[in-house]
Amino acid sequence: MFPTLRRLAAHSAKDISLLPPLYLYRRLLRAHRHKLPSDVRLLGDEYVKSEFRLHRDVTNPLYIIGFLTEWQKYAQQLEGDSWREGKLDIAKLDKMSDDQIVQLYELMRTVKEGDDQEGSTGNRSTTS
Repeated sequence: MFPTLRRLAAHSAKDISLLPPLYLYRRLLRAHRHKLPSDVRLLGDEYVKSEFRLHRDVTNPLYIIGFLTEWQKYAQQLEGDSWREGKLDIAKLDKMSDDQIVQLYELMRTVKEGDDQEGSTGNRSTTS
C-alpha cells in the first residue's frame, strides 16, 4: 500500500486509530504465535498472508479503511481472548459478497476437518 494511504488510514477511523498495514500484519502474526495452538496458527498465518497479499494493490481508500479496521478488530479480539466465545455478526454476514461467504465456509470446513482428525486421533490413542 502507498505511504499516503497509511496517513489516510491513521486519521479516518472514528472510534479507533488504524495501524499502518505492515505494523498490523506483524501484530496479527505475533498474536497468532502467542494465542493460537500450532495447527490453528498455521491456518491463520496462511490466511492473513494471503489476504494481505491479495489486497496489496487496492487503491480505493474506503475499501482499505474497511479492510484495516476489520483486521485490527480481529487482532484486538485475539489479544483479549474474546474470540473464543465470538460469533459472526449477522449484519457483517449480510454485507459479505458471495465470494467472501464461500471463503468463510471453506475456512469453517477446514477448521472442522482439523477438529475431526484431532478427535479421531485422540480416540485411537486412548482405546489402544
